[in-house]
Amino acid sequence: MKLNKQDIYKALEKISVSGEGQNMVESGAVKNIVTFGDEVVVDLELTTPALHIKKRAEVDVMKAIHEHVYAKAKVKVNVKVNAPSKPKNEIKGKPIPGIKNIVAVASGKGGVGKSTVTANLAVSLANKGFKVGLLDADIYGPSATIMFDVERERPLSVQVNGKSKMKPVENHGVKILSIGFFTQPNQAVIWRGPMAAKALNQMIFDADWGELDFLLIDLPPGTGDIHLSIMQSLPITGAVMVSTPQNVALADAKKGVAMFRQESINVPVIGIVENMAYFTPEELPDNKYYIFGKHGAKNLAEDLEIPFLGELPLVQSIREAGDIGRPAALQKDTPSAQAIEAITKQVVQETVARNQGLPPTEAIKITTMAGCSAVKK
Repeated sequence: MKLNKQDIYKALEKISVSGEGQNMVESGAVKNIVTFGDEVVVDLELTTPALHIKKRAEVDVMKAIHEHVYAKAKVKVNVKVNAPSKPKNEIKGKPIPGIKNIVAVASGKGGVGKSTVTANLAVSLANKGFKVGLLDADIYGPSATIMFDVERERPLSVQVNGKSKMKPVENHGVKILSIGFFTQPNQAVIWRGPMAAKALNQMIFDADWGELDFLLIDLPPGTGDIHLSIMQSLPITGAVMVSTPQNVALADAKKGVAMFRQESINVPVIGIVENMAYFTPEELPDNKYYIFGKHGAKNLAEDLEIPFLGELPLVQSIREAGDIGRPAALQKDTPSAQAIEAITKQVVQETVARNQGLPPTEAIKITTMAGCSAVKK
């Protein structure tokens, strides 16, 4: 018996691919039919790679031809999958109303002064008239409460639109939230990733941050679960990487930059800060001793083609200021404060440049820098 193509097409109009409303012919799933005597070859193209849907389509085609065309037909079905390309699975979170820019401060390894840089950057921004918040996301080693002299403070509960929210503790013009507010000084935080992520989400979304120009996030050192949780929870404007000049720290800083540049993360790196760049003795103010190496972070920034934001010296007063809860940025007209101010200006400038490149649909924009003090939508 010689099979007729039109009869086969009519038979296939009676069935559809699982999950699709149209029949196989209307949906375009049937790409070609070839007949030779009592033999027929049907070429199908599906948009899903699911094995059970492919098998179901193959069986349905055979059954339709046998029931509506010829019971003894020899049927062969070729199934090709042409699934539509998926959009990039970028890790992006929902914005917090009222917060214009979220800057993550990170380091490849611990002990390079990331929290010191974050605290001084926050105070310096506040000194310039910006509204600033600081989220201490270093769950296992929080230090913001010490650096801002608020260890004995506790966030209050306030009602906002009928909901209970945490009111951040404020000092030196900076709003602060840290896990350190909820633990004892000698108490270790022994949490698995999900517990830490839950605590962070509460401090982020259950807090009454109000209107902020900058929310700085002091990340833990390294590249891990907390970093991913933060970037899944929030649309990070950009990241600042902190490193010392020594090779061990630079190797880890390079990995940190690579994390932010991952295709699925895609957070712009605003730049690199070199901490402990050199040592200047108080009795020899014109001398510089490069204890950890010279210009290591600056050279890394050039190699990675990202901005170099500036350097901080290894100075006793910066450490002492952090220990007593009065960041060095408060000590105006000192060399340390001037170095911090220079870095702050670079951070603002690079954030301006970063936001100018965003699509118009993005809500956050720093549009002017008159005196480094105007942030607008």
